Amino acid sequence: MGKLKAIFSIPELRWKIGFTLLLLAIYRIGYSIPLPFVDQREMNKPLAQGGIQSVLNFVSMFSGGDLSHATLFGLGIMPYISASIIFQLLGAVYPPLEKLQKEGESGRKKINEYTRYATVPICLFQSYMYVNYIMTPGQLGWALDGYNSAFFWMTMVACMTAGTIFLMWLGEQIDEYGIGNGISLIIMGGIVARLPAATASLFFEGGSFKWSVFTLGGSGGSDVSFEKLVVLAFLFIAVIVAVVAITKAQRRIPTQSAKHVRGRRQFGAGSRQPLPLRVNQAGVMPVIFASSLLVVPFFIFKAIGDSTDWTWAVLLRDAFERQGYLYTVCFIALIYVFCYFWTAISFNPKDVANNLKDHGSFIPGYRPGKRTAEYLERVMTRITYVGAAFLAIVAVIPTLITSTMDVNAQVASFYGGTGLLIVVSVALDLVQKINSHLVMRNYPGLTED
Repeated sequence: MGKLKAIFSIPELRWKIGFTLLLLAIYRIGYSIPLPFVDQREMNKPLAQGGIQSVLNFVSMFSGGDLSHATLFGLGIMPYISASIIFQLLGAVYPPLEKLQKEGESGRKKINEYTRYATVPICLFQSYMYVNYIMTPGQLGWALDGYNSAFFWMTMVACMTAGTIFLMWLGEQIDEYGIGNGISLIIMGGIVARLPAATASLFFEGGSFKWSVFTLGGSGGSDVSFEKLVVLAFLFIAVIVAVVAITKAQRRIPTQSAKHVRGRRQFGAGSRQPLPLRVNQAGVMPVIFASSLLVVPFFIFKAIGDSTDWTWAVLLRDAFERQGYLYTVCFIALIYVFCYFWTAISFNPKDVANNLKDHGSFIPGYRPGKRTAEYLERVMTRITYVGAAFLAIVAVIPTLITSTMDVNAQVASFYGGTGLLIVVSVALDLVQKINSHLVMRNYPGLTED
């Protein structure tokens, strides 16, 4: 209680937390506003489990939106994430963007500006595809009678685009005036908001309590029996502990400072201090990027399969729709690719080696400069493999639970999967930022005794 009291005793920190909560509350209000010209009775009917429903729920988890219901913030921040992926990839192959990335804060602001501009056409395209899916009679057919024309479609596309741009603006305001990463907090808010429904589905069905949760074996099928409930609880705790451990895990490289003699005085008499390298340098971004990209093949093969009679397109559509073996292999491969890619962007061994050399420090056994950079790159490659393996294991846990235990995919995704990974990672980052505010004002940190 004393630490919580210290948090709210700092006026600036109290204002930042209150401002962040206010913007997240505004996000949740817009999350529930339905799009115009949509038949609410048809929209509120539960979709068939599996198939397109599982894909929509999976996309919604990483976007902060709700694609299973036509709402103002239905797309969430998925277009902004897509634009960020594009510019991160272009930064590695397009020299002008690579030059901007090296210009520090000014270059970062310019790239963010380009990302915002690119978000608009991406959002227009994605919202049009979504509106086409929900309004076409052969698909979901949620259109009100007399409101299924081009003008009303354009209005809905404009509403969804404005909603996404507003969400992007909310995230930027949290970054500037609030506390924590705005985009990550929006994604976290969307995941946490689904936890009560997922928990309720474990114990209730059709408004009645499922007594099978207290019996061994249950009644078969997808009922959650007592042993399944124990396994889910164990995975819930294990994933939280593992995420905290990997997020804080570091490889400490010993460095030694050289002696500096100025006049008759000697400074830095060979003092030693470690250089920490994070095991999971990329954080949760590889999972978000990989899951975002894997939505594209499903809709491409679905469009080809629905318009042609090509067997291969139908097979690939079904493979990505069920999120089976092929999807899992692609998911793991993309997680590894984005882990190394994001680490290469955020950690430059040459710059670190040059900084050590400029400050008169060196790694024992390695010459300053090129040899040190090669050693750091080799170490980072090895520990990134471990971090990517951890992310891949956590990402496939829901699929394993669904296939082996016959548990609802929505439940499995929250209690042992990437949803829980995102929530814990964002919460740790938020605690770290609050902790830095406390320490800066000579208060004990949240993680200190």
